[in-house]
Amino acid sequence: MEGSRGDKGKVVVVMGATATGKSKLAIDLALRFGGEVINSDKIQVHDGLDVVTNKVTDEERAGVPHHLIGGVPPDADYGVDDFRRDAARAVASVLARGRVPVIAGGSNRYLEALLDGEGGSFRERHELCFLWVDSRAPALHRYVRHRVDRMVEQGLVGEVRGLFRLDDADYSRGIRRSIGVPEMDAYLRQEATGALLTHGDKYKVALLASAVGEIKANTWSLARRQLRKIHRLRGLPGWSLRRLDVTRVLELKVEARSEAECAAAWEADVIAPAAREVGMFLHGGGNVVESGREEQPVVVEKMEVAAVGGAGAAAAAEKWCGRRLLETTAAYHGMEAAAAV
Repeated sequence: MEGSRGDKGKVVVVMGATATGKSKLAIDLALRFGGEVINSDKIQVHDGLDVVTNKVTDEERAGVPHHLIGGVPPDADYGVDDFRRDAARAVASVLARGRVPVIAGGSNRYLEALLDGEGGSFRERHELCFLWVDSRAPALHRYVRHRVDRMVEQGLVGEVRGLFRLDDADYSRGIRRSIGVPEMDAYLRQEATGALLTHGDKYKVALLASAVGEIKANTWSLARRQLRKIHRLRGLPGWSLRRLDVTRVLELKVEARSEAECAAAWEADVIAPAAREVGMFLHGGGNVVESGREEQPVVVEKMEVAAVGGAGAAAAAEKWCGRRLLETTAAYHGMEAAAAV
């Protein structure tokens, strides 16, 4: 899709801390505006560990093409230069087909390298619209802990077990760097050597609970680092971020409220303002990154969106109540059940 200023391509960038709904927003916007999602999470580029890395499922993608999700071997190194090269190619490919690139992910260092690296060549060719999905800290903290519990229910232990190597405790390369993998080492090491059977069930449950607690703490630390990086970036020229408050949505999900109530809050608090911003960006002819300040809410008339939206976008919104993490509302049976997996 070509812009009006020197035929620059228009690119939407979705930022935010982990667990704020970046992938969901990217998909919803792609459905409404005829876009494709380009992943900017440095761990999700690797094959494997779909639960641990919280990759979007085929169902969640709702038919939206995704780029840089998987494809890199689990043990391979994938650095900033690799991402910058591959992401730039993906953006060019999407634009060449007349569609809207929507970059989304939590690796802000990689994103900064893409947009500002190589002498700013990417910005010379593209106009950018930044969306920042954010939440008040207490709500995000509770949801991060809640989401890890759901990941354990979905098979995190078994998934990491498949990657575990008794003779290799190096977690510095590839997908093994992912939060959720090194934290499980002590538990899986004792399991593999038979020590868990020796100590009994209470010890087994306690050891797993300790590992899960460490995953929660490290995930929260990651979220805080991501937020510090975002706050630094938004003070720089060319990083004008439109903040979208997802607090109410996260609170509803932790409370296990109905899918309809979650979807309504998501639509009102996140999708509606985001769609207005992107609509203005794509169809209004304006560049929303002229300054480094945070953009304030704007009131615009409802715009026509691509035909690919409509029913598809509505169905995706109704389905979502925490991106599969809360689709199952059965009671969690505690660490004993997880340890038995």
